[in-house]
Amino acid sequence: MSPILMGSLGGLVAALATAAGALPAMFGKKMSQKWTDTTLGFAAGVMLSAAYFSLILPGIAVAEEIYGSVVGAAAVAGIGIALGALFVWSLDKVLPHEHFKTGREGADPGHMARIWLFVIAITIHNFPEGLSIGVAFGGGDSTNGFSVMTGISLQDIPEGLAVAVSLIGLGYSRLRAFLVTAATGLVEAVGGFIGAGAVTVSNQLLPWGLTFAAGAMLYIISHEIVPETHRNGHQDRATTGLIFGLVLMMFLDVVLAA
Repeated sequence: MSPILMGSLGGLVAALATAAGALPAMFGKKMSQKWTDTTLGFAAGVMLSAAYFSLILPGIAVAEEIYGSVVGAAAVAGIGIALGALFVWSLDKVLPHEHFKTGREGADPGHMARIWLFVIAITIHNFPEGLSIGVAFGGGDSTNGFSVMTGISLQDIPEGLAVAVSLIGLGYSRLRAFLVTAATGLVEAVGGFIGAGAVTVSNQLLPWGLTFAAGAMLYIISHEIVPETHRNGHQDRATTGLIFGLVLMMFLDVVLAA
Protein backbone atom coordinates (compact mmCIF):
# COMPACT_ATOMS: atom_id res chain seq x y z
CA MET A 1 0.00 0.00 0.00
CA SER A 2 1.19 3.52 -0.80
CA PRO A 3 3.00 5.18 2.12
CA ILE A 4 0.95 8.34 1.49
CA LEU A 5 -2.27 6.36 1.76
CA MET A 6 -0.97 4.60 4.87
CA GLY A 7 -0.05 7.93 6.45
CA SER A 8 -3.46 9.39 5.66
CA LEU A 9 -5.29 6.34 7.01
CA GLY A 10 -3.07 6.36 10.11
CA GLY A 11 -4.03 9.97 10.74
CA LEU A 12 -7.68 9.04 10.23
CA VAL A 13 -7.40 6.28 12.84
CA ALA A 14 -6.08 8.84 15.33
CA ALA A 15 -8.95 11.17 14.38
CA LEU A 16 -11.46 8.39 15.08
CA ALA A 17 -9.79 7.79 18.44
CA THR A 18 -10.37 11.45 19.28
CA ALA A 19 -14.05 11.09 18.37
CA ALA A 20 -14.31 7.86 20.37
CA GLY A 21 -12.87 9.62 23.38
CA ALA A 22 -15.50 12.35 23.10
CA LEU A 23 -18.41 9.87 22.97
CA PRO A 24 -18.85 9.44 26.76
CA ALA A 25 -19.46 13.18 27.03
CA MET A 26 -22.62 12.65 24.97
CA PHE A 27 -24.03 10.55 27.80
CA GLY A 28 -23.20 12.85 30.67
CA LYS A 29 -19.92 11.23 31.70
CA LYS A 30 -17.65 13.68 33.50
CA MET A 31 -14.01 13.61 34.47
CA SER A 32 -12.67 14.92 37.73
CA GLN A 33 -9.86 17.44 37.44
CA LYS A 34 -7.49 14.92 39.01
CA TRP A 35 -8.36 12.32 36.37
CA THR A 36 -8.14 14.90 33.59
CA ASP A 37 -4.66 15.96 34.65
CA THR A 38 -3.55 12.33 35.00
CA THR A 39 -4.75 11.38 31.53
CA LEU A 40 -3.24 14.49 29.97
CA GLY A 41 0.02 13.56 31.69
CA PHE A 42 -0.32 10.13 30.09
CA ALA A 43 -0.81 11.83 26.71
CA ALA A 44 2.35 13.87 27.25
CA GLY A 45 4.31 10.72 28.09
CA VAL A 46 3.13 8.94 24.95
CA MET A 47 4.02 11.93 22.80
CA LEU A 48 7.41 12.33 24.48
CA SER A 49 8.28 8.68 23.95
CA ALA A 50 7.05 8.73 20.36
CA ALA A 51 9.08 11.86 19.65
CA TYR A 52 12.33 10.23 20.76
CA PHE A 53 12.00 6.51 20.06
CA SER A 54 9.88 6.67 16.89
CA LEU A 55 11.01 9.94 15.32
CA ILE A 56 14.31 11.38 16.59
CA LEU A 57 16.32 8.15 16.89
CA PRO A 58 15.18 6.80 13.47
CA GLY A 59 15.82 10.28 12.03
CA ILE A 60 19.39 10.26 13.32
CA ALA A 61 19.93 6.72 11.96
CA VAL A 62 18.67 7.67 8.49
CA ALA A 63 20.68 10.91 8.48
CA GLU A 64 23.85 9.03 9.41
CA GLU A 65 23.22 6.59 6.57
CA ILE A 66 22.66 9.42 4.08
CA TYR A 67 25.46 11.76 5.15
CA GLY A 68 27.93 9.19 6.50
CA SER A 69 28.65 11.25 9.60
CA VAL A 70 27.47 10.97 13.18
CA VAL A 71 28.13 14.67 13.74
CA GLY A 72 26.21 15.58 10.59
CA ALA A 73 23.31 13.34 11.61
CA ALA A 74 23.15 14.93 15.06
CA ALA A 75 23.23 18.39 13.47
CA VAL A 76 20.38 17.50 11.10
CA ALA A 77 18.34 16.18 14.04
CA GLY A 78 18.98 19.28 16.12
CA ILE A 79 18.05 21.66 13.31
CA GLY A 80 14.99 19.58 12.40
CA ILE A 81 13.72 19.59 15.99
CA ALA A 82 14.27 23.34 16.27
CA LEU A 83 12.42 23.98 12.98
CA GLY A 84 9.46 21.84 14.08
CA ALA A 85 9.17 23.70 17.36
CA LEU A 86 9.55 27.04 15.57
CA PHE A 87 6.77 26.09 13.14
CA VAL A 88 4.23 25.39 15.90
CA TRP A 89 5.38 28.47 17.82
CA SER A 90 4.69 30.54 14.68
CA LEU A 91 1.20 29.07 14.35
CA ASP A 92 0.63 29.81 18.03
CA LYS A 93 1.59 33.46 17.56
CA VAL A 94 -0.03 34.13 14.18
CA LEU A 95 -3.37 32.29 14.42
CA PRO A 96 -6.03 33.70 16.77
CA HIS A 97 -7.13 31.02 19.22
CA GLU A 98 -8.36 30.50 22.75
CA HIS A 99 -7.44 27.90 25.36
CA PHE A 100 -9.93 26.61 27.89
CA LYS A 101 -7.97 27.84 30.91
CA THR A 102 -5.41 30.42 29.80
CA GLY A 103 -7.65 32.44 27.49
CA ARG A 104 -6.93 34.05 24.13
CA GLU A 105 -3.60 34.02 22.37
CA GLY A 106 -2.24 34.88 18.95
CA ALA A 107 -3.48 37.58 16.61
CA ASP A 108 -6.56 39.72 17.22
CA PRO A 109 -9.57 37.49 16.40
CA GLY A 110 -11.83 40.44 15.56
CA HIS A 111 -15.45 39.26 15.55
CA MET A 112 -14.64 35.56 15.16
CA ALA A 113 -17.00 33.36 17.18
CA ARG A 114 -15.51 31.94 20.37
CA ILE A 115 -16.14 28.35 19.32
CA TRP A 116 -13.86 28.82 16.30
CA LEU A 117 -11.10 30.12 18.54
CA PHE A 118 -11.29 26.86 20.48
CA VAL A 119 -11.31 24.88 17.24
CA ILE A 120 -8.13 26.63 16.06
CA ALA A 121 -6.42 26.00 19.41
CA ILE A 122 -7.21 22.28 19.29
CA THR A 123 -6.19 22.11 15.62
CA ILE A 124 -2.77 23.61 16.41
CA HIS A 125 -2.40 20.85 19.00
CA ASN A 126 -3.58 17.97 16.77
CA PHE A 127 -1.79 18.79 13.53
CA PRO A 128 1.73 17.82 14.73
CA GLU A 129 0.35 14.48 15.91
CA GLY A 130 -1.02 13.68 12.44
CA LEU A 131 2.21 14.96 10.88
CA SER A 132 4.26 12.56 12.99
CA ILE A 133 2.09 9.60 11.92
CA GLY A 134 2.39 10.53 8.25
CA VAL A 135 6.15 11.01 8.41
CA ALA A 136 6.58 7.67 10.19
CA PHE A 137 4.63 5.83 7.49
CA GLY A 138 6.17 7.92 4.70
CA GLY A 139 9.62 6.66 5.64
CA GLY A 140 8.62 3.24 4.33
CA ASP A 141 8.85 1.54 7.73
CA SER A 142 5.28 0.42 8.34
CA THR A 143 6.21 -1.02 11.74
CA ASN A 144 7.38 2.39 12.92
CA GLY A 145 4.27 3.95 11.39
CA PHE A 146 1.96 1.55 13.25
CA SER A 147 3.86 2.19 16.47
CA VAL A 148 3.42 5.96 16.22
CA MET A 149 -0.21 5.61 15.10
CA THR A 150 -1.02 3.29 18.02
CA GLY A 151 0.60 5.55 20.60
CA ILE A 152 -0.98 8.75 19.29
CA SER A 153 -4.39 7.07 19.05
CA LEU A 154 -4.16 5.81 22.63
CA GLN A 155 -3.48 9.28 23.98
CA ASP A 156 -6.12 10.86 21.71
CA ILE A 157 -8.90 9.00 23.54
CA PRO A 158 -8.55 10.77 26.91
CA GLU A 159 -7.72 14.01 25.11
CA GLY A 160 -10.95 13.80 23.13
CA LEU A 161 -12.97 13.30 26.30
CA ALA A 162 -11.19 16.17 28.06
CA VAL A 163 -11.88 18.55 25.15
CA ALA A 164 -15.56 17.56 24.87
CA VAL A 165 -16.13 17.88 28.62
CA SER A 166 -14.44 21.28 28.63
CA LEU A 167 -16.68 22.52 25.81
CA ILE A 168 -19.78 21.31 27.67
CA GLY A 169 -18.53 23.08 30.78
CA LEU A 170 -18.39 26.31 28.78
CA GLY A 171 -22.07 26.00 27.89
CA TYR A 172 -22.05 24.21 24.56
CA SER A 173 -24.56 21.41 23.98
CA ARG A 174 -23.37 17.80 24.28
CA LEU A 175 -23.95 17.15 20.59
CA ARG A 176 -22.11 20.28 19.52
CA ALA A 177 -19.21 19.52 21.86
CA PHE A 178 -18.92 16.02 20.38
CA LEU A 179 -19.11 17.23 16.77
CA VAL A 180 -16.53 19.98 17.34
CA THR A 181 -14.13 17.56 19.05
CA ALA A 182 -14.55 14.97 16.30
CA ALA A 183 -14.06 17.60 13.59
CA THR A 184 -10.83 18.89 15.12
CA GLY A 185 -9.49 15.33 15.09
CA LEU A 186 -9.78 15.25 11.29
CA VAL A 187 -6.79 17.57 11.01
CA GLU A 188 -4.70 14.55 12.02
CA ALA A 189 -5.68 12.84 8.75
CA VAL A 190 -4.63 16.00 6.89
CA GLY A 191 -1.36 16.08 8.82
CA GLY A 192 -0.81 12.40 8.02
CA PHE A 193 -1.25 13.05 4.30
CA ILE A 194 1.07 16.08 4.30
CA GLY A 195 3.74 14.33 6.40
CA ALA A 196 3.78 11.17 4.31
CA GLY A 197 3.70 13.11 1.05
CA ALA A 198 6.60 15.35 2.06
CA VAL A 199 9.05 12.60 2.97
CA THR A 200 8.20 10.34 0.03
CA VAL A 201 9.24 13.08 -2.40
CA SER A 202 12.90 12.39 -1.57
CA ASN A 203 14.72 10.09 0.82
CA GLN A 204 16.90 13.10 1.67
CA LEU A 205 13.89 14.72 3.35
CA LEU A 206 13.14 11.77 5.62
CA PRO A 207 15.48 12.63 8.55
CA TRP A 208 14.34 16.24 8.35
CA GLY A 209 10.68 15.22 8.37
CA LEU A 210 11.08 12.81 11.28
CA THR A 211 12.89 15.30 13.50
CA PHE A 212 10.66 18.21 12.40
CA ALA A 213 7.58 16.25 13.52
CA ALA A 214 9.32 15.43 16.80
CA GLY A 215 10.15 19.09 17.43
CA ALA A 216 6.54 20.09 16.78
CA MET A 217 5.31 17.53 19.32
CA LEU A 218 7.92 18.53 21.90
CA TYR A 219 6.74 22.13 21.67
CA ILE A 220 3.14 21.06 22.31
CA ILE A 221 4.21 18.94 25.30
CA SER A 222 6.19 21.75 26.93
CA HIS A 223 4.00 24.70 25.99
CA GLU A 224 0.53 23.22 26.30
CA ILE A 225 0.18 19.89 28.06
CA VAL A 226 2.63 19.93 30.97
CA PRO A 227 1.69 23.43 32.19
CA GLU A 228 -2.00 22.49 31.97
CA THR A 229 -1.53 19.32 34.03
CA HIS A 230 0.36 21.23 36.76
CA ARG A 231 -2.04 24.16 36.95
CA ASN A 232 -4.42 22.60 39.48
CA GLY A 233 -1.97 21.12 41.99
CA HIS A 234 -2.12 17.58 40.60
CA GLN A 235 1.47 17.43 39.38
CA ASP A 236 2.19 14.13 41.17
CA ARG A 237 -0.68 12.40 39.38
CA ALA A 238 0.23 14.08 36.10
CA THR A 239 3.85 12.99 36.40
CA THR A 240 2.76 9.44 37.19
CA GLY A 241 0.59 9.48 34.07
CA LEU A 242 3.50 10.86 32.02
CA ILE A 243 5.88 8.12 33.17
CA PHE A 244 3.27 5.43 32.51
CA GLY A 245 2.53 6.80 29.04
CA LEU A 246 6.23 7.06 28.19
CA VAL A 247 6.96 3.50 29.33
CA LEU A 248 3.91 2.09 27.53
CA MET A 249 4.83 3.81 24.27
CA MET A 250 8.47 2.72 24.60
CA PHE A 251 7.32 -0.86 25.20
CA LEU A 252 5.05 -0.78 22.13
CA ASP A 253 7.80 0.69 19.99
CA VAL A 254 10.33 -1.96 21.01
CA VAL A 255 7.90 -4.89 20.75
CA LEU A 256 6.46 -3.87 17.38
CA ALA A 257 9.95 -3.36 15.98
CA ALA A 258 11.11 -6.81 17.14
